[in-house]
Amino acid sequence: MSTSVDLGAVQRRTVWVLIVAQVLGGLGIGATLAIGAVLAAEISGSDALSGAATTMSTLGAAASAIPLARLARRLGRRPSLTTGALIAASGSVVTIGAAALFSFPLLLVGFALLGAGVAVNLQARFAATDIADQQHRGRDLSLVVWFTTVGAVLGPNLFAPGEVLGETLGMPPLTGSFLFAAAAQCAAAAVYLVWLRPDPYVLSRSVASESGQQSAEGAVRGRGPLVFAIGAIALSHAVMVSVMSMTPVHLINHGTSLTIIGVTISLHIAGMFALSPLFGWLSDRLGRVTTILLGQGLFAVALPVVALGEEDPVLVTVGLVLLGLGWSASTVAGSALVADLATGAARARIQGRTDLVMNLTGAAGGAAAGLVLSLIGYAGLAWVAGALVIAVVVGSMVMRPAAAVRVPAA
Repeated sequence: MSTSVDLGAVQRRTVWVLIVAQVLGGLGIGATLAIGAVLAAEISGSDALSGAATTMSTLGAAASAIPLARLARRLGRRPSLTTGALIAASGSVVTIGAAALFSFPLLLVGFALLGAGVAVNLQARFAATDIADQQHRGRDLSLVVWFTTVGAVLGPNLFAPGEVLGETLGMPPLTGSFLFAAAAQCAAAAVYLVWLRPDPYVLSRSVASESGQQSAEGAVRGRGPLVFAIGAIALSHAVMVSVMSMTPVHLINHGTSLTIIGVTISLHIAGMFALSPLFGWLSDRLGRVTTILLGQGLFAVALPVVALGEEDPVLVTVGLVLLGLGWSASTVAGSALVADLATGAARARIQGRTDLVMNLTGAAGGAAAGLVLSLIGYAGLAWVAGALVIAVVVGSMVMRPAAAVRVPAA
C-alpha cells in the first residue's frame, strides 16, 4: 500500500500538522515555564526550592520519554503524541489544585505531569524526520522546532491576563496561566488525533520493509558519534535550563515586575526557536558537528554577559537571548545527527533514549541551579555552567572526524 503513497506530499502535510500542534503545545509550555519557579518558591517558602518546578517538569519529561517512544514504536506517532499532550493538560489541572490546597508535594506532581508536554514537543521534532530524506532532515526538524516559537513566546505574556482571569474565577494567585495551558494542550491533542494521518512513523517502517532497505529492528551507525550527539544535546540542555530556570527568581528578588519577567522569558524562548530554520540549514550544509560548535560559541558569549550584567535586567535579557540561540543550534544539529545515525525501529528507541538523557541532565541542572544560586549567586551559576560548554567543545574535537561523515539516507 505504501508504495503508492506520494511520500513528498505526506511529508509536507506531516510537517504542517506538527507545526500547528507545536504552536499550541508551545503556548501551553510557555504559559507555565517561568511562573512555575515563582509558584514553587511561594508555596515552599524557599528560593532554594524554586528550581523544583523545572526539575520536576524535566523529570516528568524524562519519565515520559521512553514510554511515549515505545508507544510510538508499537502504534505510531499519533497515539503517542496525543497521549502525551493529554497528560500535560492534566498536569495544569493538578497544579491549580495544589496551589488551592497550598500543597508543595502535590505541586511537584503537577509539574511532573506538565513535563509530558515537553516530551511531546521533543518527540514531534523527530516525527518530522520519519519520512524526510537525509539531505533535508535538519531543515524539516528545525521548521517544526521554529513554530514552537509562536506559542512559547506568547505563553509567558499570558501571566498578567492569566492573573486577571484567575481572579475573576476565584482561582489561587499565580495559577491563571495554567488554565490557558490546559486548554492549549487539549487542543494540541485534538490536532494530533484527527490530522496526523497517515502516521509518519508507521509509514516509514512500511516503506522500508517493502523496499528491503533495513531490518525490522533497524540499525545504529557509529556508537561513538551517537554518544557524542546525545551528550551534546544533554549538556547544552543543562546549560540552558540551569540559567533560565533561576532567572525569574533572580529578577523577582531584585524587584522586577512579572510583566518584565514575562518579556525576558519570551525573548529567551524566541532565541531558542526563532532561528532554528537557519541552524537546520547550516547543519545540512556545513555539518552537524560544526553547527553544534557554533551553539557552544554562543553559550561562551551568553554566560559572561549574564554573569557580568546580573544587576541589569537588559543585560540579563541579552544574555538569555544568546543562551537560547546556543541551545537552538546545539539541539537542532544534535537531533539531526541522531536521526542520521539510527534507522528503522531503532530510530524511535534511540530517540526516546536521547530525550530521556536530555531531560535527566536538564533535571540535574535545574535541581543544582537552585542550590548554586543560594550559595554563590546568579553570576556564580553562569560561570559554573561554563564548565559544561567546555566539555562539549572537547568532545567535539575528539569525535569530529567520525561524526562528520555523511551517511546514506535511511
